[in-house]
Amino acid sequence: MVQSIGGIAKYSATDLDRLAQELNTDGICVIRNLFEQKLIDEWLEAFEKLFHDRQNQPGGLAPREVSRYYLTLPWVSPFANEWVFANPVIMAILKRVFYQEYVMVQLGVDVPFQGSDYQETHRDFRPLFSDAIVTPLYALAVNFPLVEVTADNGPFQMAKGTHVLPREEGLQKIARGEIPMESFYMQPGDVMMRSPLALHRGSPNRTNQPRPMVVMGYSMHWLHTPKVDLTLPRDYYDSLPEELRQMLRCQVVEELPKEKVETYINFKY
Repeated sequence: MVQSIGGIAKYSATDLDRLAQELNTDGICVIRNLFEQKLIDEWLEAFEKLFHDRQNQPGGLAPREVSRYYLTLPWVSPFANEWVFANPVIMAILKRVFYQEYVMVQLGVDVPFQGSDYQETHRDFRPLFSDAIVTPLYALAVNFPLVEVTADNGPFQMAKGTHVLPREEGLQKIARGEIPMESFYMQPGDVMMRSPLALHRGSPNRTNQPRPMVVMGYSMHWLHTPKVDLTLPRDYYDSLPEELRQMLRCQVVEELPKEKVETYINFKY
């Protein structure tokens, strides 16, 4: 199904239609082996250095319960990479499920360490109006791990199809076992696209190594997203094609700040 051309996995229109249908129906789809190992290795090396630096900065990491952290990635190499945030396969699926202009609003990493626990089952966004009205896909999270995700190091868990159910109904179906809470195991290079309205949770990392998971956030152009932000240096922003500049909801600065204070903490609904 997949063939590698210039390091980018190329899917047929039928493959892309199927993935978009899974996203609409299940609230999640997984694209296997989209990114090359070399790219993942570069991101992991840079992430480990960044995390160490942020640990020594006041407010440099956002705590997300016990032994679980979030940090925003700076728009510098290797993270500032249009073959990642504007990957043609990801963009093709977004265009199939978003029916208006969309923007990218988030680039960060969620990382549980040993000692982390199950998160409360939650959503990342509220419905557009109320639980009584089924909300179409208006925001999506695109995740990819920098290490293998196993049963032991904190796999993402989600109940498929709950993005179109009222929250309480979804929780009751999970509690009764009618909808399973599934774990998603991933290899480096795999990419997950999911609805933040689907009920989900992080699980414990029982290993002695962190499990970094990159998250890129995309939403319809009209959605207000005050809890996340993108800050791009002007020279990099100006080097991008016009269509990519329009896709990025960002602040453009002459120089990136040397210290970043994280604010993305209250995220659960």
